[in-house]
Amino acid sequence: MTTSDTLHRVEKACAQLHRDGQPVTFTAVANLTGLGRTTLYRSPSLRAVIEENRHRAATNGTLTGLLDEIHTLHTALEAIATRVRNHEEQLRRLATRVG
Repeated sequence: MTTSDTLHRVEKACAQLHRDGQPVTFTAVANLTGLGRTTLYRSPSLRAVIEENRHRAATNGTLTGLLDEIHTLHTALEAIATRVRNHEEQLRRLATRVG
């Protein structure tokens, strides 16, 4: 299980690598955080943070990068909207049972 402190350390390491103009790699993040590379690879949330930062660095400032980011945000927004609709439906069903 990934703690919020560990996640914050990984995010901070990625930000430092960006600032220093260094590539974001699992090895570099492991060195900065003191975590093992295996830990970074095996944790889905830590791996996602590193891979997102690697992708962002590779496409930073390009039209393709911006389009990818817009697509990612659009997909996330659609997922949130679907969850909201599902929750609203659940609330309607509960209200019908209670009322």
